[in-house]
Amino acid sequence: MNNDMNVFGEGCIIPKSARFETNIILGHRVVLAGNGIVVRANARLDAACVIAEGVIIGQGAWVRAGAVVLRSIPANAIVEGNPACVVGYVNTVTNDQRPDPRLLDALSFDDVKRPARVSLDVGKSELYLMRSVMDARGSLTVGEVPTEVPFSPRRYFVVFGVPSIELRGEHAHKRCQQFLICLHGSCRILLDDGKNRCEVLLNRPDMGVFMPEMIWGTQYRYSSDAVLLVFASRSYEEDDYLRTYDEFLAECHRVNMIQSSN
Repeated sequence: MNNDMNVFGEGCIIPKSARFETNIILGHRVVLAGNGIVVRANARLDAACVIAEGVIIGQGAWVRAGAVVLRSIPANAIVEGNPACVVGYVNTVTNDQRPDPRLLDALSFDDVKRPARVSLDVGKSELYLMRSVMDARGSLTVGEVPTEVPFSPRRYFVVFGVPSIELRGEHAHKRCQQFLICLHGSCRILLDDGKNRCEVLLNRPDMGVFMPEMIWGTQYRYSSDAVLLVFASRSYEEDDYLRTYDEFLAECHRVNMIQSSN
């Protein structure tokens, strides 16, 4: 069945209350098992996946074959399993719904002289490689403010005890900048400027990610022992948050229009 540029495979079960946007692909035998399901634009649902009542499939998301989705999926996320969980994000560069190949980790930069900064090609985001000192007494890593870290922090917070299936972040800031260091364990940092996307594996305390304003940030795939330290350039301001991906894209468009008119 085709509808408004959507492609639906054979044997799908679709309640009348389901709402679809455009450019959606449903594989064979997809089951939307309840009312109030929303599938946003450019989403892909592979064969024999099951979507629970009230779930929203975010724009550009990919539900892999046989997944059982019990809760809403963020924009551009790739999910699999039963129950489904996020295992990656769609590659915005090729727009072909593969995991983004630009996953960076510390092993890629072992030969780089520290301190150093590496552009992530997502807005002004950068990977910071901090100095470290190791001897028989233990190890130490250090960064001086403001010469070796991107700003003088106004506050900090620590994220820990996160179940591996949970996502953190999923918002952008209009003005606030952040600097993220995983002190223990590991997690993945997704950065998205509305056009380009990159992931960084943080798994050692001598590397950090600078996430400037107007970058959509998500942290996921936390190890059970992960401890994530985040420095912020501003005090907490509720009106500084962009909490949905649609709001973020709209603000990106507004900022770009202002910049292009100047």
